[in-house]
Amino acid sequence: MICGAEIMVKCLEEEGVTLAFGYPGAAICPFYDFLYQSPIRHVLVRQEQNAAHMASGYARCAGRPGVCIATSGPGATNLITGLATAYMDSIPMVAITGQVNSELLGRDVFQEADITGACESFTKHSYLVKDAADLPRVFKEAFTIAATGRPGPVLIDVPFDVQMQEVDGFRYPEKAEILGYKPRTQGHPLQLKRALAAMRQAKRPVICCGGGVVLAGARSEMIALAQRTRIPVVSTMMGIGVIPMDDPSYLGMIGSHGHACANRAMHEADLILLCGARVGDRAIAAPEQVAEKATVIHIDIDPAEIGKNMTAHIPIVGDIRQVLGKLAAQAEPCAPPEWVETVRRYQREFVPHGAETETFVEPRSFLRRLSTRMREDAILVADVGQNQIWAANNFNVKEGRFLTSGGLGTMGYSLPAAIGAKLAKPRRQVVAVCGDAAFQMCLCELGTLRQTGVDVKIIVMENSRLGMVREVQDRLYGRRHAATELDGGSPDFVALAQAYGVPAARAKSNAGANRLAEEMLACGGPFLLVCEVDPDLPTL
Repeated sequence: MICGAEIMVKCLEEEGVTLAFGYPGAAICPFYDFLYQSPIRHVLVRQEQNAAHMASGYARCAGRPGVCIATSGPGATNLITGLATAYMDSIPMVAITGQVNSELLGRDVFQEADITGACESFTKHSYLVKDAADLPRVFKEAFTIAATGRPGPVLIDVPFDVQMQEVDGFRYPEKAEILGYKPRTQGHPLQLKRALAAMRQAKRPVICCGGGVVLAGARSEMIALAQRTRIPVVSTMMGIGVIPMDDPSYLGMIGSHGHACANRAMHEADLILLCGARVGDRAIAAPEQVAEKATVIHIDIDPAEIGKNMTAHIPIVGDIRQVLGKLAAQAEPCAPPEWVETVRRYQREFVPHGAETETFVEPRSFLRRLSTRMREDAILVADVGQNQIWAANNFNVKEGRFLTSGGLGTMGYSLPAAIGAKLAKPRRQVVAVCGDAAFQMCLCELGTLRQTGVDVKIIVMENSRLGMVREVQDRLYGRRHAATELDGGSPDFVALAQAYGVPAARAKSNAGANRLAEEMLACGGPFLLVCEVDPDLPTL
């Protein structure tokens, strides 16, 4: 005989899980008792939302689903923002929650919450397990659904009595048989032919690289296609890092906070090869206006995304790695030389914002300098707000990764995601960049950082402002700065980090920041660098 809690742990072991992030409670204690006896490493977070963010950072760098765990009621509901963040960015994740006894469901007992119902709109699938005998099938399906097709989070809610229930033996399925779930991976041959023909006929083609290219591990295929066709490349925020910023074919990030040369090329294009991107409002403000002037080839594994925000004239449903590989193998050099020269002129005319100062740390120039000092495979994790845009536009991602919360825009994402990323790639440099407001949403994870000894560097851009919201108030609300100033309300971050046993320093100029950045990168463990930023410095 074997109980449900032990089955749950064995399922994780069968899936090759070696690391999980969570926070225990009474309703999940049977599972934790068997997890304690397992070789699976558990990372104790300080708040459950951050368990989901750590699982997200881990999944994005490990290329496999991250696992997060919480108890019933408030533990489970604390996961919600992290699950929604993962869902919007298509991150594979399996979340395990404890639940009150089955016979008590619906009676509003202590720490009961309908977590499967609450998360219905932002999980790829969810399970409320009623019989321990179903656990092997449920876990196999959950990991399969999370990692295949368009990736996303899957929730498994297990009542306390199901964890304690005993059944005869354990057998883990070799594969999941899910009725009606057959993700399409091969692009339709006719649509591929139409796409190649349209690319040959185009006079002003542009490739737009989205987060789907990153998720599919299709970096080499994308580079091969761009090199073979000589078509200029732009990216959404989630597509940053597929092509290095200093590559001649790369024009930069598009959108309201992107590079002018990238936006100009997109608006002048007569063909757009849209790869794994949904082109939300932050990427293209008026997508239908662009589609009226250009033939749009849209490649995505999720048919629901194709044409959702921009008309797709040639839709291709399939795994983007396979589709791009086929296009690269059959494509010809097709970008007209005069168009290539035009966009390169736009590129040469583009002048990055920000010059070093002596009175504050100028973050844009500082991040450009930082990227030259870091290893080529380094991972940068940006939070949300001004720091996110400064990093996206100025940090040159070469062979590494750029991680951020692009879809939901969740403040407090960077530190926990960086911890997850470092645990997935322990030999790589990992740096988290955040604003002082965002850092205060996750600073409790300094405790996790200290306890695990993970070598994550943290850069806090301190301007005592909710910078991007304040800019909205400047533009639209008569410069009435309602609830966007942190003056006098923030702790001494250096002293706080040191209280956690994390070395820290403060920079008040670019010269000081550059010197301390060298010290930070040379440090053998975690380090916090606070950069004092001009409160009135704009995002762009």
